[in-house]
Amino acid sequence: MATGPRYKVAFRRRREGRTNYHQRLKLLLSKEDRVVVRKSSKHIQVQLIAPKPEGDVTLSSTISTELKKYGYDASTGNTPAAYLTGLLFGYRTLSKGYDYGILDIGLQASSPGSRVYAVLKGIVDSGLEVPHDPSVFPSDERIRGEHIAEYMERSNLPELFDTVKEKISSDFN
Repeated sequence: MATGPRYKVAFRRRREGRTNYHQRLKLLLSKEDRVVVRKSSKHIQVQLIAPKPEGDVTLSSTISTELKKYGYDASTGNTPAAYLTGLLFGYRTLSKGYDYGILDIGLQASSPGSRVYAVLKGIVDSGLEVPHDPSVFPSDERIRGEHIAEYMERSNLPELFDTVKEKISSDFN
């Protein structure tokens, strides 16, 4: 480890591998609201965050556990749940009067077809404007959960997905 008078200890969140400050600075300097997507093995969380001089302000938020209110009883960490969470977030954000944001995926790997981009497809399908490239979206079969229904005894996941999508759309239209 380096020592001496010119050595500078990195910020705590950088040392822990939680924040890329170069990327964060670019996003903050744009002065646009950020659509922040965070995923774990069990859940997906989406927030619309506005940068302010005194600190970031959360304008709208959705977590995948809220899908239970719409009758979704499958896993909340898979691709269909990610899409539905993005759809719910988009409708909720539009109803609050916000219509634009820039995607912020943090330190997550940017791989086309991932759950992060399933969330983005749900957000875009709801009508919220987010700059994107459609080639990164997962296929419609993956979004509906057909890849899960093949190896799971729960073969009604695509039908469950369609009914929940209709319930979410009808609540906000």
